[in-house]
Amino acid sequence: MSRAYVFTRHGGPEAESFIDRPPPSPGPGQLLVAVRAAGVNPVDWKLRSGYRRPGSPPAELPEVLGSEAAGVVVATGPDVEGFAVGDAVFGSTLTGGYAEHTLLPVAVAAHKPAALSFTDAAALPVAAATAFDAFDQLGLARGATLLITGAGGGVGVAAAQIARGRGIRVLGTASTAKREFVESLGAVHLAPGPDLAERVRAAAPDGVDAVLDLVGGAVLRAAAGLLTDRTRLVSAADKGTVSELGGAAVVRLRTAAVLDEVARLVLDGTLDPHVTRIFPLERAGEALRAVESGHAQGKIVIEVAA
Repeated sequence: MSRAYVFTRHGGPEAESFIDRPPPSPGPGQLLVAVRAAGVNPVDWKLRSGYRRPGSPPAELPEVLGSEAAGVVVATGPDVEGFAVGDAVFGSTLTGGYAEHTLLPVAVAAHKPAALSFTDAAALPVAAATAFDAFDQLGLARGATLLITGAGGGVGVAAAQIARGRGIRVLGTASTAKREFVESLGAVHLAPGPDLAERVRAAAPDGVDAVLDLVGGAVLRAAAGLLTDRTRLVSAADKGTVSELGGAAVVRLRTAAVLDEVARLVLDGTLDPHVTRIFPLERAGEALRAVESGHAQGKIVIEVAA
C-alpha cells in the first residue's frame, strides 16, 4: 500500500486526511514515481476548497493534494520513450504529490540532473516554470523595468531572479516582513496597499515597462494604471480582471523543455528555488497551512522518506 494525503470533500483543512491506497497504475505516456519530495503551492488549498482549473474534470474524491513532485521512476506505462525504471525525475503530477507514489505524464516530466536535489527539483514545476513562461510572454529586453506584485511568494521569488539574470530591473511588492528577503533577490521592495502607484513612481521615475501580477484584485488594478501598453500586463492570479484591464493571463506552456530550462538556471546559479522550510510527509497538513496562511516566503516542500 502507498500513503497519501488527500481531501475527502471540498472545504477547509477539516476535509484533509491520510489514506493508504494501492500505488496508481501508469497508463500510456505515464511514469509511476516513488516520490522523494513534493512542492506546496497555493493552488493546492484552492483545489481543496472547490476551485478547478479551466477544462479540468470534477474532482474524483478522495483527491491527493499537490501539483509537483520529484522522485524515482519505479514503472513506466505503454508508449513511454526516454525514461526507464531507476531514473530520477521531476514534473507536474497527474495524481497528486503529497504521497509515496504518484504519476507523472512524460509530456510534463524531465530528468533530474544529479547535481539538483530532490527538494529543489520539486520546487520548480509550478512556481519557477510559471515565472519562466511569464517572461517568454512579456518578451522584455535587457534594461527594462518590471513590477512584480507579490514578489515574496514562490512565483515572485523565481521571477525576480530570472529577471535579474536577464538584466531587468525589478520592483517587487511584498509585506514589510518580507522586505529584507525581497531585497536579497536584487529587487527594490515596495510595500503593498494604498498609494502603490505613487511609491512605484518614486522608485522608478521613468515608469515601468511591464507588470507581472501575482496578487490580483485591487493590487492588479492599481498596477495596471502604471502602464500605457497593456500588452505588457500579465497575471498568474486573476484571469478575469487582467482580461478586463486589457492584459492577459500567464500562458502556461507545461512542457518538459521548460523544466529542463529552469533546472539549468538552478545549476548555473541564476535561480535559487529558495526552499525555506521542509516538512516530512507526516506533517503535510502543517506544510499546507504554512502556505495557506499567506505568510510563507520562498518555497515550502514536503519530503518523503525513501
